[in-house]
Amino acid sequence: QYIALTRDDLKGLNMDFSGAKYVCSPPPRDTDSQAAIWEGLRDGTFDIFSSDHCPFRYEDPAGKDVKGARTSFKWVPNGIPGVAARLPVLFSEGVSKGRISAERFVALTASNPAKLYGLYPKKGTIAIGSDADIALWDPEIETTITQAKMHHGCDYTPYEGMAVKGWPVRTILRGRTVAADFEVTGSAADGQYLPRKISGEAFPG
Repeated sequence: QYIALTRDDLKGLNMDFSGAKYVCSPPPRDTDSQAAIWEGLRDGTFDIFSSDHCPFRYEDPAGKDVKGARTSFKWVPNGIPGVAARLPVLFSEGVSKGRISAERFVALTASNPAKLYGLYPKKGTIAIGSDADIALWDPEIETTITQAKMHHGCDYTPYEGMAVKGWPVRTILRGRTVAADFEVTGSAADGQYLPRKISGEAFPG
């Protein structure tokens, strides 16, 4: 959210409650802050790119719309759904707009996380002996993020209506296709638990 949203997205909270969709910590800042984040993504200040996922439902008395939330932002439950859209947003804002290379995108989202959690080279690379986990992207697809495209349990996406360029068209898990053409084709049973092995040698040298 910090490379795509700004404080302007929170406007209207006390008018129609829509700003509640963007309440998170820290709150979205401004374009100067976004520029600083991009610099860190480019120069290696940040090793990985991800997002928490705090999917409070919008129209739910047990979600964002709790007692008092419509009177002050301080009562709005803090957090937004982030996981489903994070890579298309990064690809579009980063690779498609020339802010980072495709290779840097792969490092930030696949290779480096695998190394950080001690799963490399089983994960995070395409090589003999590694799991065949591959996401195929079409860099020319132009689409709009909508709730209907999200495969999450929340009832909204804070990126509703955001135009993006570049989208994953096929996801392969250990050699088997589990998602293709905007649709999930696999099942929860396809997953495999791998314990992380964190050490201080994730990024030697």
